[in-house]
Amino acid sequence: MLDLAYAMGSSGGAEGVQQNPIGVLLPFIVIFIIFYFLLIRPQKKQQKKHQEMIANLKKNDKIITSGGINGIIVSVKDKSVVVKVDDNTKLEVQKNFIAKVIEK
Repeated sequence: MLDLAYAMGSSGGAEGVQQNPIGVLLPFIVIFIIFYFLLIRPQKKQQKKHQEMIANLKKNDKIITSGGINGIIVSVKDKSVVVKVDDNTKLEVQKNFIAKVIEK
């Protein structure tokens, strides 16, 4: 009878323990903060810098496209630029695909 009462009275102690919700969420908050400062924030800075570069494109700027084409800007349109690649070759390239301005 004593064995039965002992078995019924003790359930391992897990029922009465409740965890603090802040303690459960704290690791997720710390991981989000780390991701923000290591991934999200630098990416936003890089995007802002690229948008400024695109907004400041002018005629006679030497550029490199994301496809690796080198050329000189002949004219600037709203969403694209005309790039002179060779003496008789001109290409129209969207502004978003310009990777770098070499010279201004």
